[in-house]
Amino acid sequence: MNTTDNPNISEATFTPVDYTVLSLMLVASAGIGVVSAIRSRGKASTQEYLLGGRNMSPLPVAISLLGGWISAISFVEIYFFGTQLTTILLGTVPGSLFAGYIILPIFYKLKIVSINEYLELRFGSKLLRKLATTSLVLFTLTYLALSVYAPALIMSSVTQLSTWVSTLIIGSVCTFYITVGGVRAVVYTDVLQTLIMFGGVLLVVIVCSIDLGGIGNVWTIAERGGRIQFFDFNTSPYERHTFWSTVMLGFYQGATTLTLVQQSYQRLASVSTLQTSQRLIIGFVVGLFTLWIVLYLSGLVAYATYRDCDPLTSGRIQKPDQILTFLVTDKLRYMTGMAGLFVAAVYGCVLSTHSSCGNSMACLVWEDFIKHHKYFSGLSDAKATNVVKLLSAALGLVAMCLSWILDKLGSVYVVSTSLNSALSGPLSGVFIAGICTPWVNTEGAIVGFITSLTFSLWMVIGKLYRGGGSPARLSLSTEGCPENLMNLANTTVSHSIISDTSLTDAVYVNFTENDLLMSNTSSIQRLDSNTIYEISYCYTGIIGIMITVVVGSLVSLCTGADNPGDEKEVVNPMCGRAYKRLFQFLRKSKTHTLTQDQTQT
Repeated sequence: MNTTDNPNISEATFTPVDYTVLSLMLVASAGIGVVSAIRSRGKASTQEYLLGGRNMSPLPVAISLLGGWISAISFVEIYFFGTQLTTILLGTVPGSLFAGYIILPIFYKLKIVSINEYLELRFGSKLLRKLATTSLVLFTLTYLALSVYAPALIMSSVTQLSTWVSTLIIGSVCTFYITVGGVRAVVYTDVLQTLIMFGGVLLVVIVCSIDLGGIGNVWTIAERGGRIQFFDFNTSPYERHTFWSTVMLGFYQGATTLTLVQQSYQRLASVSTLQTSQRLIIGFVVGLFTLWIVLYLSGLVAYATYRDCDPLTSGRIQKPDQILTFLVTDKLRYMTGMAGLFVAAVYGCVLSTHSSCGNSMACLVWEDFIKHHKYFSGLSDAKATNVVKLLSAALGLVAMCLSWILDKLGSVYVVSTSLNSALSGPLSGVFIAGICTPWVNTEGAIVGFITSLTFSLWMVIGKLYRGGGSPARLSLSTEGCPENLMNLANTTVSHSIISDTSLTDAVYVNFTENDLLMSNTSSIQRLDSNTIYEISYCYTGIIGIMITVVVGSLVSLCTGADNPGDEKEVVNPMCGRAYKRLFQFLRKSKTHTLTQDQTQT
């Protein structure tokens, strides 16, 4: 049910002040792009445009890294499913250290621009490099489209703008400043947007907590509602969120997203020394804990506020992703400009992600597909930079188009995480195989990557199609809603389904009551089977890495593993020394066995 269907339902809308606050943030973001372009005049080069000349200040780079990781959508998970997701932070710490001290030194010392250049250096295969680039661009486009779609939903719930108009505004502003300003514009706008986002969400948490009697009371309400859970040690891979699955997901994201995703690597490579880059990762982990805790608290605050009158069930919002913005416009409307500040915060988060991804995709396409072409290889630095700018603009437009088809997909968080893991897991596996398993050869890397990618996509697409791995929502209530919100029988039917049964992720979006009934029946039948499609999305990325490494190792052993010493600087030194000792041990054992056989003969 839409709010417009019931005149008795109060609509939460933007005021002129809110529009002004939001507009100022967008204008400031575009202005930073213009200033960055002006300051870069006379320094026209792809290195300057893509890596900031490798001499950027560490502090804005660190904040920019955080901006690329923050998702204001994760609070929806806390509202509907509880706090188990927060233990992802425990896995992020060792994952980030693995990225900073095992993977990053290899890339940084090679002075590569595109991370996929490493694959050609390690395995000597242009084919593998192009496969990896194609996969990474698809992964980035998917993630980018999803990240733009989420705030478009939020914007449509508080303004008269449609989803596609909101998407157009976000994409146009972001595409403009990354096109004219390059990575410097991306980093400095990230700083602005991340600070706005953090400040806006923190203000929501503080003000609403005070109205609810303090954070302690918020915690008590959430605990009574079954939202507080951190140590579910269930070892079943079919459970969506357990301690083990979320920690594993945290390790995967920390180990891969910091260094094996182009946009993060570009930031780490934009500072002057490896040591500075590694210190950025330490600071990043500290900042990440702070920002995510605030975001997770916002989910608890939203639940405590609407514990007796869930706005989704009662029909005051259309989709779960709109709930926190509805909280701001509903409960804090007396604070002039608060709704505009909060939506600007959410927009800031998305603009940060959009700009990072757009700049990194342009880098990948230029470095891995276009740069070495006969025509483009002879271009001057200034003309080459203009080509990269055009690529940034074109890829931004493609991402906007993709975001318009997402309206039929399920939970933004789950869909994006699942698809991204399916694409990034196998690719991360190739890099990890190259860095940590010196025996893997070219044939092994290619076969391992293709096998893993095929399996991961099959598993995720099958899950989305069948509705596998469906979570059971925690209870929601509308008992405290005014009588005029409960005067439709179909709303009551919808409430009983959402409160007492488990729904597929595909039902996480706005369906009619009949759709809910039909989907609920089929989902129960599917959940009983516990097939591969019901494995938690948290394991998708790790499974992709394991398949790549295992299959790559087996194929390499069958076709002739690489010898120790052939890897030079493209393998982690500790792994290289361990392989050399193992190789020497096996060779001595083989020689000893042959000598014994000859003696006996």
